[in-house]
Amino acid sequence: MASDTAVIFNRIVNPKSIVIVGASNNKSKPGGSVTRNVMSSFKGDLYLVNQNAEVIDGKQSVSSVEEVPDGIELGIIAIPAKGVYEQMQKLSAKNCKIVIVLTAGFGETDEKGKAEEKRLVELANQEGITMIGPNVVGIVSPNYYGKFAGILPQLKGGSIDVVSASGATIDYVMEQAEFRGVKLQAVFSMGNSAQTSVEDVVEMLDAAYVPGVSAQVKMIYMEGVKKPAKLLKHARSLSEKGAILAGIKSGVSEQGSRAAASHTGALATSDTVVQALFDKCGIIRVRSKYELVEIGAALAALKNKTNIKKVCAITDAGGPGVMLTDELNKYGLTMPALRPQTQKRIFEHIPVFGSATNPVDCLPTQTGAQIAAVIRILNEEKEDIDAVVVLTGNSGLSDKWECYGTLLEIAKESQIPVLPLLSGITTSRELIDKYKGHDKTFFVDEVLLGAALGQISNRKPLYKADAKLANYNKATLDKIFAGLKGVVPPDTADAILDAAGLKRPQSIVVKSKAEIAKIAATVQFPVVVKIIGPLHKSDVGGVMVGVKDQAGLEAAWDKMEKINLFDGILIQQMVMGTEVILGAKKEEGYGHLILFGLGGIFTEVLKDSQFALAPLGLEESQALVRSIRSVKMLEGARGQKGMSIPVLADFLTRLGQLVTDFPQISEVDFNPVKGEEANLFVVDCRIII
Repeated sequence: MASDTAVIFNRIVNPKSIVIVGASNNKSKPGGSVTRNVMSSFKGDLYLVNQNAEVIDGKQSVSSVEEVPDGIELGIIAIPAKGVYEQMQKLSAKNCKIVIVLTAGFGETDEKGKAEEKRLVELANQEGITMIGPNVVGIVSPNYYGKFAGILPQLKGGSIDVVSASGATIDYVMEQAEFRGVKLQAVFSMGNSAQTSVEDVVEMLDAAYVPGVSAQVKMIYMEGVKKPAKLLKHARSLSEKGAILAGIKSGVSEQGSRAAASHTGALATSDTVVQALFDKCGIIRVRSKYELVEIGAALAALKNKTNIKKVCAITDAGGPGVMLTDELNKYGLTMPALRPQTQKRIFEHIPVFGSATNPVDCLPTQTGAQIAAVIRILNEEKEDIDAVVVLTGNSGLSDKWECYGTLLEIAKESQIPVLPLLSGITTSRELIDKYKGHDKTFFVDEVLLGAALGQISNRKPLYKADAKLANYNKATLDKIFAGLKGVVPPDTADAILDAAGLKRPQSIVVKSKAEIAKIAATVQFPVVVKIIGPLHKSDVGGVMVGVKDQAGLEAAWDKMEKINLFDGILIQQMVMGTEVILGAKKEEGYGHLILFGLGGIFTEVLKDSQFALAPLGLEESQALVRSIRSVKMLEGARGQKGMSIPVLADFLTRLGQLVTDFPQISEVDFNPVKGEEANLFVVDCRIII
């Protein structure tokens, strides 16, 4: 299947033959426009179908698909919607099995359009056709411009593939990329994604990926995640092969809250699970097309280097260097002071009132010679620097092309990547265009560049799940889960915790008041008493802490039996210490979303929580624990004992394994998990099947 997928991808981006159904001399029509664009770029066998058999731009067309040869690799349809179905049938009969449908008027319009789109999908599936569209702007590759509207990028043959659910968005990205000198390779517009979606193209990119040959950077724009499991599998596979992915998922806001029976469910949102999915795949998530292009430009200048921690800036003014430093620091990157020997050498080349620390300030009289000298010194002194940002505006006090031309040369020579920030985009427009003409990208704003470097540096690593967990008894768990449905009773939940190797405090279930006298003789007071029945115990007054004796137990029973859904009490050993929450929620198509955060009664108030997709390894679990804002509390603050992060990570890993092994679990709350240092307990456990 993978090889077939790779063949399909290669035929889409590099077909040997193309047929355009709806070719026209009228360039204001999609058929006329795409014909012109394909004819100007495609070197293979091209066939034009026009019902009047016109001569189009000097090439004779035919009046019907029946007249073209068998086995054409790619078909493009650009005719009114009512005729598309019939032409797809005819293309299939001619063994043309990849079809791009530019035509609009389908699922994006009305119920009739949706029904016709469904017919197209059924036909494509039945005939083994890969259909892209309908309602697409088209596809651009180094081999042809199969696009009827918008910009046709001139900078092709680059190292970035782009896949977009929106034709307009892909045009905006290409406009920005062209302006910034960012070279693209294949560009996919998916339109209505009726059969083939963004996720399917990611699968194709994965199947066809050859390290060192394929475009290393993949940019994705999604308006919905239709096939999350496919995206997870193939985006992660691409990342493992060395590809770098960046993406936008729009439509993140939610009207109202989701109905949920657990704290985890209440905290999880559709955007939360998308973020967890992107993190699991190693996709750098951005919010806008400008950020997407900024990431692409930065990777191009860095030659796809991603381990960026220390940056040096060479500036012609103080302010931009300060703003760059602030933005880098926000993401955990630094601009370290240069060594005294390095500073001494730099001072020999810059103005006496400049600065050689970092940023290196050459003042508004900055010259290309100064820039080159500083970069050479940084290389020669082997300063521990991962990237050099050169900020140069246009003060009118020096020859800007001398700066730009020198940047072109020194960037080739330097072992440290050089990122040029050319901020004089109005006064130096012609010079910047000349600079871009040398196939180089540039930057315009130090804050945007700093954010891009930070996002690249902080790309999530590809964690692996641990092979085996000690004291995790899968056979026992299989027996416990057999036939379980609904809210799991407390005694069964305790058995699940025990079999999963999760420590819990001593607890006793009491189903009648008469049992209390006998039980009290065996209990080590003080204890906590919790109601059995209602899901959110604290909300209904169903928790009493510090109960000291039998009389207290009986008083707790008397109070709680008046509460709706009362079904007994749980007597539990008191545990002191910090409270956190661990949880899981099943998300259709994604698997289980794992939650870690500050716990107890303030879970939903403080919302200091982070999420990841199951399963988790210990390393990923530790990273999840350390990602909450209150991590200092867990480490121990102001003389208070903290919580062992390795033990918390072990609990999270076991929870992730539990919901992976038993996908019928709907929601889980361990709230709170409580204790001091390594002596931690799941104090309250709620599992819903």
